Amino acid sequence: MRIISGKYAKRNLFTLKSQITRPTSDKVKESLFNSLGQFFNGGAVLDLYGGSGALAIEAVSRGCSHAVIVDINYQAVNVIRKNVALTKEPERFSIYKMSSNAALNKFAKGKQKFDLVFLDPPYAKQKISTDMAKMVDLELLNNGSVVVAETDDQTALKTISSFQLIKEKHLGKTIVRFYRKE
Repeated sequence: MRIISGKYAKRNLFTLKSQITRPTSDKVKESLFNSLGQFFNGGAVLDLYGGSGALAIEAVSRGCSHAVIVDINYQAVNVIRKNVALTKEPERFSIYKMSSNAALNKFAKGKQKFDLVFLDPPYAKQKISTDMAKMVDLELLNNGSVVVAETDDQTALKTISSFQLIKEKHLGKTIVRFYRKE
């Protein structure tokens, strides 16, 4: 797995050698970022189920200002820290070892707002709709924010008020859905 484009392009990333995380493949990541637009002009990113941190690092590599990466697993957080170190710009990242629920509450208390959010929880723990609703309730998203939700092809997501589904891509057994906050 590597960083595909931008400032940190072609750097190989570390991954967790277990079934705890399920890294987004380079093919899916490339398609995802092609759909979002190749490059960004600033903005804050949240990767709520960081795994290796690859999606958030890719977003910063392509021009986002800062990324917040969350994972509850100790080993995953260590891998994220190693991958962030590869960027040689650790100040552009904040890493938290905590549950997604605790993280969202923490960000609300800190009045943080995000422009781009990645939701890629382990397939067995689909919490995407709940997380999106909570982000709206806690006012964590700027107007026009984009939420990228990655699921397996067997998972249906219920409609979430305050969001418009703007695109859906089927990539093998993976579905990537793009929502815009209204």
